[in-house]
Amino acid sequence: MQANEWFRIWFSSPYSDVLYRKHDKAEATMLVNKLADKLQMPAASYVLDAACGKGRYSAALAEKGFNTTGIDICAESIAEAQQNETENLHFYLHDIRLPFYINYFDYVFNFFTSFGYFKTAREHNDAMRTLAQSLKQDGFLIIDYLNVHYTEYHLKHNETLKLEGIDFNIERWSDTKYFYKRIHVNDAAKSIDETFTEQVEKFSLGDFTDMFSYQGLMVQDVFGDYNLNTYHVKNSPRMIMIAKKIH
Repeated sequence: MQANEWFRIWFSSPYSDVLYRKHDKAEATMLVNKLADKLQMPAASYVLDAACGKGRYSAALAEKGFNTTGIDICAESIAEAQQNETENLHFYLHDIRLPFYINYFDYVFNFFTSFGYFKTAREHNDAMRTLAQSLKQDGFLIIDYLNVHYTEYHLKHNETLKLEGIDFNIERWSDTKYFYKRIHVNDAAKSIDETFTEQVEKFSLGDFTDMFSYQGLMVQDVFGDYNLNTYHVKNSPRMIMIAKKIH
């Protein structure tokens, strides 16, 4: 748990916001609405958005009337999210590798591939334990992850973008264990030239099933995209898993 972990550095940068701006509140609201309907979530359910970033999914959950808590490791993101707190929306600076509220939430969400960032199996198991322990008995964990097989086949190795006057040169590659994305940022207006690297572990559905099982969770359903179409191992861009806390 070090200050130089890539996700602390990159998601503290204003350039991560610029690069991912297209993934906006409207996209978050659409997915939240579909999942809330699919799960038949009762009004006033207690909900955790784990690794919430600046809280776009948290806000969408709160707007549907759920008692929503967002947690994230990035102090800058949480400080911004806290400016939008309401009576049923609160944010806390927290590392998901450490326990949070125990047996408290009806639903726990982890959106937009916000898992798989750590270096060791122990850290990932610690994070999964936090998510599972925070659920009430018979509560549900929903993880929105990339589909490894689809991503391997469709990996765009080089990409150049100009967004809001900033140049982004992106390289993507993978090895047997991780996907990598090197993001070179040139902000001429501010004379800033920086490079960031993302690293996400290649967890398959089987890997998640094993992690779930170890924490008393059982997969109930898997969807392959944000329209909640059926998951297909080769053709689905996403892997949206719903697991129930059975013991």
